[in-house]
Amino acid sequence: MTPLESLLTEVRNCKICSEFLPCGIRPVLQVHPSAKILIAGQAPGRVVHETGIPFDDASGNRLREWMGINSEVFYDPSTVAILPMAFCYPGKGKSGDLPPRKECAIAWREKLLAQLPNIELTLLVGQYAQEYDLGTEHPTLTERVKAWDTFGENIIPLPHPSPRNNIWLKRNSWFEKEVIPCLQERIQALV
Repeated sequence: MTPLESLLTEVRNCKICSEFLPCGIRPVLQVHPSAKILIAGQAPGRVVHETGIPFDDASGNRLREWMGINSEVFYDPSTVAILPMAFCYPGKGKSGDLPPRKECAIAWREKLLAQLPNIELTLLVGQYAQEYDLGTEHPTLTERVKAWDTFGENIIPLPHPSPRNNIWLKRNSWFEKEVIPCLQERIQALV
């Protein structure tokens, strides 16, 4: 068993925050040491919790569209790693899903990233992934996404592709005009 396989066995047996997960434990992630693209998301939603397939929902459809790739490329772990801030569905809140449990990233994120030596592009999808990796220099998601080209060639912050963000996308039409073409160009260079 490789170090990554051993680590994934530990992740799949993790019970750190089980008492806080109303739908139970079901870690959802996709990793392979050859992956060049990392999607750092938030946490699986209810549909993804049920299927066990990352981004197997409307958010995933939009994200693949933004990236300019099909499902075959997206679900090839040797190309795309998917490592959310929390691996299990956190449950429903008043205005959508609850935030990702922090215990997960603390326990597993750095260990798993150490097993992904070939990552050349990280997509920070949503505020929780952005705050974890970028801190608070740009205090809002909109400010971080507007400053997307200041984080270097290897990081692109994105809004969450959820249909709940349609209003944000409508108010920030520059995102699809300016960011998406550059995102797709970078993705195509890696796949």
